[in-house]
Amino acid sequence: MNTPVATLLDRKGSAVQTVPPSVTVADAVRVMNEKKIGSVLVVEGGRLVGIFTERDVLSRVVAAGVNPRTALVSSVMSTRLETIAPDLTIGDVMGIFTNKRCRHLPVVADGELLGLISIGDVSRWLADVHRTEAEHLRQYIAGGYPT
Repeated sequence: MNTPVATLLDRKGSAVQTVPPSVTVADAVRVMNEKKIGSVLVVEGGRLVGIFTERDVLSRVVAAGVNPRTALVSSVMSTRLETIAPDLTIGDVMGIFTNKRCRHLPVVADGELLGLISIGDVSRWLADVHRTEAEHLRQYIAGGYPT
Protein backbone atom coordinates (compact mmCIF):
# COMPACT_ATOMS: atom_id res chain seq x y z
CA MET A 1 0.00 0.00 0.00
CA ASN A 2 3.03 2.25 0.41
CA THR A 3 4.15 1.58 -3.16
CA PRO A 4 4.30 4.79 -5.21
CA VAL A 5 2.07 5.29 -8.24
CA ALA A 6 5.24 5.61 -10.35
CA THR A 7 5.83 1.88 -9.79
CA LEU A 8 2.41 1.09 -11.20
CA LEU A 9 3.08 3.33 -14.21
CA ASP A 10 6.44 1.61 -14.81
CA ARG A 11 4.62 -1.71 -14.82
CA LYS A 12 1.66 -0.81 -17.01
CA GLY A 13 3.36 1.77 -19.20
CA SER A 14 2.74 5.46 -19.58
CA ALA A 15 0.84 5.36 -22.88
CA VAL A 16 -2.34 7.42 -22.59
CA GLN A 17 -5.10 7.69 -25.15
CA THR A 18 -5.95 11.34 -25.80
CA VAL A 19 -8.34 13.25 -28.03
CA PRO A 20 -8.66 16.95 -28.80
CA PRO A 21 -11.74 18.78 -27.45
CA SER A 22 -12.93 19.30 -31.03
CA VAL A 23 -13.76 15.62 -31.75
CA THR A 24 -17.33 14.45 -31.65
CA VAL A 25 -18.62 12.27 -28.85
CA ALA A 26 -19.13 9.47 -31.39
CA ASP A 27 -15.48 9.65 -32.43
CA ALA A 28 -14.26 9.63 -28.83
CA VAL A 29 -16.50 6.64 -28.02
CA ARG A 30 -15.17 4.86 -31.12
CA VAL A 31 -11.60 5.32 -29.81
CA MET A 32 -12.61 4.05 -26.37
CA ASN A 33 -14.28 0.98 -27.90
CA GLU A 34 -11.35 0.24 -30.22
CA LYS A 35 -8.83 0.49 -27.38
CA LYS A 36 -11.15 -1.24 -24.87
CA ILE A 37 -10.74 1.57 -22.36
CA GLY A 38 -13.18 3.44 -20.14
CA SER A 39 -11.90 6.96 -20.71
CA VAL A 40 -9.84 9.26 -22.88
CA LEU A 41 -7.97 12.31 -21.71
CA VAL A 42 -8.81 15.52 -23.53
CA VAL A 43 -5.69 17.47 -24.46
CA GLU A 44 -5.42 20.81 -26.24
CA GLY A 45 -2.08 22.33 -27.18
CA GLY A 46 -0.25 19.77 -25.04
CA ARG A 47 -2.31 20.77 -21.98
CA LEU A 48 -4.72 18.47 -20.14
CA VAL A 49 -8.15 20.15 -20.27
CA GLY A 50 -10.53 17.33 -19.39
CA ILE A 51 -11.42 13.68 -19.27
CA PHE A 52 -14.22 11.92 -21.12
CA THR A 53 -15.47 8.73 -19.49
CA GLU A 54 -18.12 6.06 -19.89
CA ARG A 55 -19.97 7.77 -17.07
CA ASP A 56 -20.00 11.03 -19.09
CA VAL A 57 -21.51 9.13 -22.02
CA LEU A 58 -24.31 7.80 -19.84
CA SER A 59 -25.13 10.92 -17.85
CA ARG A 60 -24.28 13.78 -20.20
CA VAL A 61 -25.04 12.24 -23.58
CA VAL A 62 -27.53 9.37 -23.41
CA ALA A 63 -29.58 10.59 -20.43
CA ALA A 64 -29.56 14.17 -21.75
CA GLY A 65 -30.62 13.13 -25.27
CA VAL A 66 -27.52 14.68 -26.86
CA ASN A 67 -26.68 13.62 -30.41
CA PRO A 68 -23.24 11.94 -30.20
CA ARG A 69 -22.58 12.48 -33.90
CA THR A 70 -22.78 16.26 -33.62
CA ALA A 71 -21.90 17.04 -29.99
CA LEU A 72 -18.27 17.83 -29.30
CA VAL A 73 -16.40 16.18 -26.46
CA SER A 74 -15.68 19.64 -25.07
CA SER A 75 -19.38 20.11 -24.34
CA VAL A 76 -19.77 16.93 -22.27
CA MET A 77 -16.33 16.13 -20.80
CA SER A 78 -15.46 16.43 -17.14
CA THR A 79 -13.30 19.49 -16.58
CA ARG A 80 -12.91 19.36 -12.80
CA LEU A 81 -9.99 16.98 -12.88
CA GLU A 82 -8.42 15.32 -9.92
CA THR A 83 -4.77 14.66 -10.79
CA ILE A 84 -2.14 12.86 -8.76
CA ALA A 85 1.62 13.03 -8.42
CA PRO A 86 3.74 9.96 -9.22
CA ASP A 87 5.04 9.75 -5.64
CA LEU A 88 1.56 9.31 -4.16
CA THR A 89 1.08 5.84 -2.70
CA ILE A 90 -1.34 3.16 -3.87
CA GLY A 91 -3.10 3.49 -0.50
CA ASP A 92 -3.57 7.22 -1.07
CA VAL A 93 -4.93 6.57 -4.57
CA MET A 94 -7.42 4.03 -3.22
CA GLY A 95 -8.68 6.68 -0.82
CA ILE A 96 -9.09 9.19 -3.66
CA PHE A 97 -11.02 6.66 -5.76
CA THR A 98 -13.33 6.05 -2.81
CA ASN A 99 -13.78 9.64 -1.63
CA LYS A 100 -14.02 11.31 -5.04
CA ARG A 101 -16.08 8.46 -6.57
CA CYS A 102 -13.91 8.42 -9.68
CA ARG A 103 -12.27 5.58 -11.59
CA HIS A 104 -9.46 7.32 -13.48
CA LEU A 105 -6.68 9.60 -12.24
CA PRO A 106 -4.21 11.35 -14.53
CA VAL A 107 -0.67 11.29 -13.17
CA VAL A 108 0.98 14.71 -13.54
CA ALA A 109 4.35 16.10 -12.46
CA ASP A 110 5.52 19.66 -13.11
CA GLY A 111 2.61 20.19 -15.50
CA GLU A 112 3.57 17.15 -17.60
CA LEU A 113 1.12 14.29 -18.14
CA LEU A 114 2.96 11.09 -17.17
CA GLY A 115 0.16 8.56 -17.45
CA LEU A 116 -3.24 7.47 -16.21
CA ILE A 117 -4.08 5.15 -13.33
CA SER A 118 -7.45 3.43 -13.21
CA ILE A 119 -9.19 1.61 -10.42
CA GLY A 120 -8.67 -1.54 -12.52
CA ASP A 121 -4.90 -0.97 -12.51
CA VAL A 122 -4.93 -0.74 -8.71
CA SER A 123 -7.15 -3.83 -8.41
CA ARG A 124 -4.80 -5.86 -10.64
CA TRP A 125 -1.77 -4.65 -8.66
CA LEU A 126 -3.42 -5.62 -5.35
CA ALA A 127 -4.41 -9.05 -6.69
CA ASP A 128 -0.82 -9.67 -7.83
CA VAL A 129 0.58 -8.58 -4.47
CA HIS A 130 -1.83 -10.87 -2.60
CA ARG A 131 -1.12 -13.76 -4.98
CA THR A 132 2.64 -13.37 -4.47
CA GLU A 133 2.25 -13.10 -0.71
CA ALA A 134 0.09 -16.24 -0.60
CA GLU A 135 2.66 -18.14 -2.68
CA HIS A 136 5.47 -17.07 -0.32
CA LEU A 137 3.41 -18.22 2.66
CA ARG A 138 2.70 -21.58 0.99
CA GLN A 139 6.41 -22.07 0.30
CA TYR A 140 7.30 -21.10 3.87
CA ILE A 141 4.77 -23.53 5.36
CA ALA A 142 5.98 -26.29 3.05
CA GLY A 143 9.54 -25.70 4.20
CA GLY A 144 10.72 -23.94 1.09
CA TYR A 145 12.37 -21.09 2.99
CA PRO A 146 15.09 -21.34 5.64
CA THR A 147 14.08 -20.03 9.06
